[in-house]
Amino acid sequence: MTTDPLIELVGIRAGYGPIEVLHGVDLVLGPGAVVALLGPNGGGKTSTLKVCSGVLPSTSGEFRLAGRVVDGVSAADLARLGVCSIPEGRGIFPNLTVRENLWIATGTGVSLEELETVAYARFPILGERRTQLAGSMSGGEQQMLALSRALGTNPTVLLLDELSMGLAPRIVSQIYDIVGELASEGVSILVAEQFARAVLPIATSAALMLQGRVVRTGDPAEIEEELSTSYLGG
Repeated sequence: MTTDPLIELVGIRAGYGPIEVLHGVDLVLGPGAVVALLGPNGGGKTSTLKVCSGVLPSTSGEFRLAGRVVDGVSAADLARLGVCSIPEGRGIFPNLTVRENLWIATGTGVSLEELETVAYARFPILGERRTQLAGSMSGGEQQMLALSRALGTNPTVLLLDELSMGLAPRIVSQIYDIVGELASEGVSILVAEQFARAVLPIATSAALMLQGRVVRTGDPAEIEEELSTSYLGG
């Protein structure tokens, strides 16, 4: 099995209009790894994930996928190459049913039958709610639906942004248990999370992001200690 990085950001700069928000980001995601991207709001975590998913183009630096430079590749093409993203706020369509939400993911070339098989096997509650409007489900069930849409496309890389947002701690724990299972099955995962304690138990490494830069990478426990003492005031 290769140990070469699946995703590698080298000196990435990016922004919105004239405002640069990423100031030379370096980041590596290896095969089967779970990298926790941590730090306070406004540090650049979401923008980094947007670069990795093809939503936000970089202005300089290199974005490499499995060793190949893919700067400027569209989000749709990256999805077909196995990079799947779950944005902050889950990214589901509240006015569509569970089944219709899954159908939208067929644009990547996977059949609805395959998507439903994967979704209902991992989350039986979604099978029970297949004709229910997604917006009427609980936050945890909506997050399960978002994960199912991603998993049905058989991703190599999963980009997760603030999975814990708006969820009760018990549900957050369940969701991250599932993410841990995915990693054990070989999916490489980059997860941006403001609440470090939610993700660190399953992380293989962590990166601390402040003011548009990765200022530290290392062992999850060491990064958590730095977060608590230096940056987030305990």
